[in-house]
Amino acid sequence: MVAGQVDWTFYLVTDQRWLGGRTLWDSVEAAIRGGATVVQLREKEIPSRDYLDLARRVKAVTDRAEVPLIIDDRLDIALAVDADGVHVGPEDLPVAAVRRLLGPDRIVGASACTLEEALRFQDEGADYLGVGAVFPTATKGGTESVSLEQLRRIKAAVRIPVVGIGGITADNAPAVMETGVDGVAVVSAVMAQPDIGEAALRLSALLKKGAGR
Repeated sequence: MVAGQVDWTFYLVTDQRWLGGRTLWDSVEAAIRGGATVVQLREKEIPSRDYLDLARRVKAVTDRAEVPLIIDDRLDIALAVDADGVHVGPEDLPVAAVRRLLGPDRIVGASACTLEEALRFQDEGADYLGVGAVFPTATKGGTESVSLEQLRRIKAAVRIPVVGIGGITADNAPAVMETGVDGVAVVSAVMAQPDIGEAALRLSALLKKGAGR
């Protein structure tokens, strides 16, 4: 799936540490049934062989649902499972290098927390930006803070889709959507909930309303 065909509204980022024994692929399937429109596989602390197996299982789910699968950081895993794209952060491979390796037909996303970064990553070939952290988050340490007004300015300045990320929940997601971004990325707001499908359904309804759908 190419970037122009993606609905960025509900961007699910995985973290199986929140699952309490539930399998990641079943949890992703429940979230997609509830309305997740993009899935990013982000599992930092597992061996490469296990990551590859996990990616294959999750991709089987996303393929059935026709939802794009983005792999965080690991270009090798993305290529091995024929994922739709890769997302990179400031300490990962440069956007321009990932674009050269992936070619023009796959998705490259980048994390940005300043307008300067956003414009640079756009120029280097990113298809979309994850901008944050919008709110304090326990999911990912060391993230810089981005205000809603900064998020609004970044969205207005770039030509590519922008997804707000960082501490986003069902309670504050509408305020993020009001900045004009194309969607929000969530982790624990869905993955940590007792009923993942129900949590996704509730969030999806709020996001559709915020996007005027």
